[in-house]
This record gives sequence, structure tokens and C-alpha cells, in this order.
Amino acid sequence: MSIVSSTILADLAQVEAQRLARAADPLLRQRVLLLKDYQQQRFARTHADLIEDKRFAPAARFFLEDLYGPQDFSRRDAQFARVVPALVRLFPREIVATVQMMSSLHALSERLDNVTARHLSGGPVQAGDYVRAWQATAELPARTRQIDCVVQVGRQLQRYTRSLMLRQSLRLMRKPAQAAGLADLQRFLERGFDIFAGLSQSDRFLELLEQRERALLHRLFAPDALAGATGELP
Repeated sequence: MSIVSSTILADLAQVEAQRLARAADPLLRQRVLLLKDYQQQRFARTHADLIEDKRFAPAARFFLEDLYGPQDFSRRDAQFARVVPALVRLFPREIVATVQMMSSLHALSERLDNVTARHLSGGPVQAGDYVRAWQATAELPARTRQIDCVVQVGRQLQRYTRSLMLRQSLRLMRKPAQAAGLADLQRFLERGFDIFAGLSQSDRFLELLEQRERALLHRLFAPDALAGATGELP
């Protein structure tokens, strides 16, 4: 098995371990659901202007729904884990690199959700609860890496959509992908490619996304963060 396959499978195994921890602890599971819901709402508030802008709306919703969403991807991940070697063998290496980055982001996000949720009370999450929970985790480096991964996925999609050959190669993968059980992943990748191919000022979009997420990161871990968290985080 290739190193890439092993890395992706290790990420998916970590995701499953985090899910099993929640399955064994109903209170943790409930807290994680509340946290994921709050984080999706927070993302929608932070980037409301991008979501409402016709130029940026599809890309903003792609990040909101596919990278920040509270959906349960357990069935998709289980199917995905069974066909990782086929993925690495069939898909162009550039696309495999993006999938590998996404699996790393997925594993990191699930771990951070569990770690952060353990510091929540169990009720609806408010801004102050969110700040206290993140500060209690002491996971600033991991949260920084999470933002790095999100931005890198966006930049990879942006770069690859500029290659007509790569986009054509992806479309030619539809039948082989379906035969290998990778139809869902194929649709996800094509959606991402199509969105960024049609995105004007993609550099500006990713620049704004990164600036805002990093600014919020510094606010979350600032010593006086709680003093400014009496309302909702932007």
C-alpha cells in the first residue's frame, strides 16, 4: 500500500475513533452537535457579505456546507475507506493530493470538536461559552493548522481549475469512479472544481476568508477575549 493511501486511511481511522468516543458518551455527542451547529452559524455571520455576494456565494456556501457543516459523514467515510487504494490508483496525483489534505482536515476538525466540546456545559452555545471552551483546550497550534488546511484546500482547487487538462481528466473519471464506489467523492470534487472555475476574483475570496478566520483565531485566544464575548462572535 502506498504512503498516500496509508495516510488517508490513518486520517479516516482517527475520524472513526472520535465518532466512537461520542457514541460511548451521549453527553459528549450532544455537546459536539451543539458546537458544530454554533460554528456553522458563526461562519455564516463572519462571512455573511460573501454569502450574499453573487460573485462569491457559491464558494462561500461550499465552505459553509462541505467544510464547516454539521453533517454526519460516517456512511460516506466508511465507503471511502474501502476504496482508498482505488482512489490513489485511478485519480490524477493532483486530485489525490487535495483529497489527502481534506482527509487531514477532516480528522483534525473531528478531534478538535471533541476536545472543545468537553469544555462546554451542554446547553445552547453562546459566544462566551465558545471562547472559554477554546481557551481551555490550549489548542492554538492545532486551530492554526486547521485554518491552514481550509485555505490550502481552497488554493488547490483554485490552482487546479486553471488546468483545462486536469478538469477534463476529472470528468473522464466519472465512469471509473462510479465503478470503484467513488461516485460521491467524484461529485464533491466536480462541484468544487466547477465552483472555483466560475469564481471571479478567487484570490480576493480566499484572502478575505483567511484574514477573517485568522483574526477570529487571535481573538479567541487573546487574554481579554471574554471581555468582548458578551454578544455573538462575528
